[in-house]
Amino acid sequence: MDLILWRHAEAEDNWNDMARKLTSKGHQQAKLSALWLQQHLPNNYQVYCSEAVRAQQTANYLKQSLTIHKSLNPDSHPLNLATFLQQQQPTATQIWVGHQPWIGQFCAYLLNGVWLPQQFWSVKKSAFWWFDIRFNQQRHQARLKVALSPTALK
Repeated sequence: MDLILWRHAEAEDNWNDMARKLTSKGHQQAKLSALWLQQHLPNNYQVYCSEAVRAQQTANYLKQSLTIHKSLNPDSHPLNLATFLQQQQPTATQIWVGHQPWIGQFCAYLLNGVWLPQQFWSVKKSAFWWFDIRFNQQRHQARLKVALSPTALK
């Protein structure tokens, strides 16, 4: 399966973390990333998104129906995401739109094959990491295909 982890674009400061909206720069970032993704995605893909407004606004630039899933919320733990991953269709292409630090932690988990809490990758706002994941019984093998940020897409 192909799994794309896409961090939400730049968002405003707000005391209510889940209600934070994209800034004008964030809208531009999301638009750039979505445009590149639309040009490279297969015709059939699924989009999962956190409950946070900024993540949904980012994902909406794909113009595809979203499945909101609390496992992708800002406070998610990467090991819960590993369980979520195991439950997915192995042939589907999926995009998960979410947040740091779990995206960086999950990238490290996918590439290392084990959970190491102190290891994570810095994933910039509206950047995405595209993995090819193969499953061997209960274990996975991940290969990084693409990692891009909006600044590289200008």
